[in-house]
Amino acid sequence: MTREETLNKVIKSYEAYYDVEECEATAELPLVATCSFYVHSEKYVLVKKAKLWSADSNEYVYIFSVPVFNKMIYEKCRDYAYEKGMALIDPKPGHMYTYITTLFVCDRSEQDAVKALRRCRLHKNFQFSLLGWMDFHTALIDLTADKVYTNGSGHENAKFLKSMIHVKNKKGR
Repeated sequence: MTREETLNKVIKSYEAYYDVEECEATAELPLVATCSFYVHSEKYVLVKKAKLWSADSNEYVYIFSVPVFNKMIYEKCRDYAYEKGMALIDPKPGHMYTYITTLFVCDRSEQDAVKALRRCRLHKNFQFSLLGWMDFHTALIDLTADKVYTNGSGHENAKFLKSMIHVKNKKGR
């Protein structure tokens, strides 16, 4: 499967539940799409004014496409996604969590970049988690190695991506 086919399949899978906005990739930033997901849940008794609780959950996914995944590209794209995602978070009463996800699709990857991606640990609590938290997920689809890599908080993304692109190797996280 080529990188373009994989990207189309990934974007189509996100379109079912996310608001997808396709972007023009540039030499400086290989961003091909952004995806946004919003959920508002609440519980009330008898009438809506008697609200027991409410919770807002958000997820922002930034999809990047590169022929060769290296550490410089990873750091630039990670910083871009973190900055843009944090600007969208509104920690207020009722905010439960926000996930910011960077997803890379590449033909080939360098080991130091994969190592940096897997070690990424970005988490932020808003007022001791009273106003929710943010968790940063990273994922990489390496088409040559036929593997999916994620950081520790992105293991759910690995399951989803592996099932979608039919990766043979079950070990790569």
